[in-house]
Amino acid sequence: MNRPAIEVADVFRRYGEAFRARAGLALAQRRVMSAIERCRTAALGGLIEQCDRCGHRRLCYRSCRNRHCPKCQFSARAEWLERRCAELLDCEYFHLVFTLPRELAPLALQNRRLLFGILFRAASRSLRDIAADPRHLGAEAGFLAVLHTWGQKLDFHPHLHCVVPGGGIGPQGDRWVACRPGFFLPVRVLSRRFRTLFLRQLERAFRDGRLQLAGPLAPLAEPAACERFLRPLRRTEWVVYSKPPFAGPAKVLDYLARYTHRVAISNHRLLALEDGQVRFHWRDYRHHDRRKTMTLDAHEFIRRFLLHVLPPGFQRIRYFGFLAARCRDRLALCRKLLAMPAAEPDSGPVDYRDRFERLTGGSLRDCPACGRGQMLLAEHFQPGTAPAHWEDTS
Repeated sequence: MNRPAIEVADVFRRYGEAFRARAGLALAQRRVMSAIERCRTAALGGLIEQCDRCGHRRLCYRSCRNRHCPKCQFSARAEWLERRCAELLDCEYFHLVFTLPRELAPLALQNRRLLFGILFRAASRSLRDIAADPRHLGAEAGFLAVLHTWGQKLDFHPHLHCVVPGGGIGPQGDRWVACRPGFFLPVRVLSRRFRTLFLRQLERAFRDGRLQLAGPLAPLAEPAACERFLRPLRRTEWVVYSKPPFAGPAKVLDYLARYTHRVAISNHRLLALEDGQVRFHWRDYRHHDRRKTMTLDAHEFIRRFLLHVLPPGFQRIRYFGFLAARCRDRLALCRKLLAMPAAEPDSGPVDYRDRFERLTGGSLRDCPACGRGQMLLAEHFQPGTAPAHWEDTS
């Protein structure tokens, strides 16, 4: 994939200082901006490699490795996917999406950690409860859930993507219970269970005074106002969407590669940065995924991007049921019940250059100039210092 002409880092470097001066930012947001601005620049230091045959030299800057940085997800995603391969089961897989109603978005913005946590708990409990019900699947389910907080236009749109094997462990633990082909669980039942569980936990948070209610939300501190706010949410249908099942486990990995380590917007969606305006493309899912173009003021673009900075330490990818970390023995049982061979033991850390070659077919070791030599480490340089005696021979 070609390097994009415009990057999020370019917007931050050009307009970030002015934005910070006029906007009240949380420390986490400031750190994300700083990391993206400095990523793969001399500010983080780096190394110089040199070909052992022709002497060609290559400069490699260090990455910030921030999980919100559009440039730092490839390696993290590849490493994560390698670990997931051992968890794939020989069965149908489904993709479910749990979405918060628009009315809750302002509350979630002020209480990200609390409401995102409730979102994970309500969605996971809904899936496990309905799957365990003998009227539906009647089995213990396992799945992973990935939090996304953005829409295509960078608006605040919290939702969970869940990837679920189409079956589960039977009540006695002695058989695999498969779902009906092409159908996992009824989304209407899931939706109502999700709504009940989420609102129950939200009401408890209101009663316990655990919610931050500032600005327009301040009146909700009064019980009567809180009740008026929650009443219509109990009556509306919440959106739980079931996408068509994946065409085999290999497609599950393809999906995970695209979804798990996404950030609010990739650099490849940016089209131009001109006269203080950022232009980017987006897909209109309501009109057959039609590709459209949007232009935002640079400060508005930065504001929207920073809406999606997660609370420090918050886990946006979580595992439940027999995929949970504490249930590794249950996953082994699933493989046995499905007559699959035991998972191969972890071979340990993989060199990033080997991983890059497996994924892309290209080599980071071969000299790009002569094609015969190997690129070897020649020099390190520290953050904030220019590389000594650097001559760009590329």
